[in-house]
Amino acid sequence: MSQDVQKETRGPVGLITLNRPRTLNALSLDMIREIDPLLKEWARDDSIHAVVIRGEGERAFCAGGDVRAVWDSGRAESGAGAMTRDFFREEYILNHRVHRFPKPFVALVDGISMGGGVGLSIHGSHRVVTERTMFAMPETGIGLVPDIGGGWFLPRFPGATGTFLGLTGARLKSADCLYVGYGTHHVPADRIEELTVALSSAPYGDDPHAAIDSVLAEFHVDAGPAPLADARDAIDRCFAGDSVESILGALEAEGGAWAEEQLSILARLSPTSLRLALRQIRQGREMSYEEVVTMEYRLSQGCMAGHDFYEGIRALLVDKDRNPRWNPSALGDVDQALVDRHFAVPADGDLVLSPEPA
Repeated sequence: MSQDVQKETRGPVGLITLNRPRTLNALSLDMIREIDPLLKEWARDDSIHAVVIRGEGERAFCAGGDVRAVWDSGRAESGAGAMTRDFFREEYILNHRVHRFPKPFVALVDGISMGGGVGLSIHGSHRVVTERTMFAMPETGIGLVPDIGGGWFLPRFPGATGTFLGLTGARLKSADCLYVGYGTHHVPADRIEELTVALSSAPYGDDPHAAIDSVLAEFHVDAGPAPLADARDAIDRCFAGDSVESILGALEAEGGAWAEEQLSILARLSPTSLRLALRQIRQGREMSYEEVVTMEYRLSQGCMAGHDFYEGIRALLVDKDRNPRWNPSALGDVDQALVDRHFAVPADGDLVLSPEPA
């Protein structure tokens, strides 16, 4: 394996370390192509009872996919490069493998987890957060949608919190991660290595999930009150609508500092992405996971064929002026035909996955 992905077996546990700390362990296409076959192998290996995945360094588990490389490919003179197709297709296949993994899959989410990092963790059976964890789905700020299964898990978060997170890109710390269901356990950061050793030496027997549950229960500590709980009533009132306009209207009617902050945030985001993300989340609550993957692949390719993704990455990561010029620039100019095109079958066909990964 490359230096970007380190693998080892510790007794009955397969351990994966994302090893790009200088880029906050951002997930590249090469890393995806190393992890996917490894999980396929470990799923069949009777000597492996559980998989643990972690990020190198103290700052991040995985801060997202390597969208700069996708941007470079899409901006190539020859037009949209193969990576604008292959990255999303292969990332979603990897997420699907985690989602349907037949053994315990434990993500040690110590530090930042955004976008692609969420995809590598939320679909597993256990997600350990620490006081350094920071969760976010910030895609509407770069001209994308909250993909990697966001259309499946966001509408399954309590109340309207998933809609709130998917539209605004709000950042959550550990207590809020537990509150919405992203985290399953909270362990102090200075005990993560000790936890890794304990998971590797647990008596798995005939019930690996019970063994994992027992170890994690021993290390789990209270994360304290969840700030999101205090805002929950307002979130449910303001983000329940089925149109972006109705959400904005509810925030205006709500008034107060919190509502004004959300209005200010939403005004800076891609109007197209806001419309796409809300429809994605609303449709996703009635879909199976595999149906959501097909929908999100369509959305990803629609975004790759559009304007806002390239402008969002330019403003955030290339020129770093943080002043994206969205097109369309106003919500009222994002018409239904434009939205519908993003939900249409891509030129290269759909991504269709079976509940049983190949």
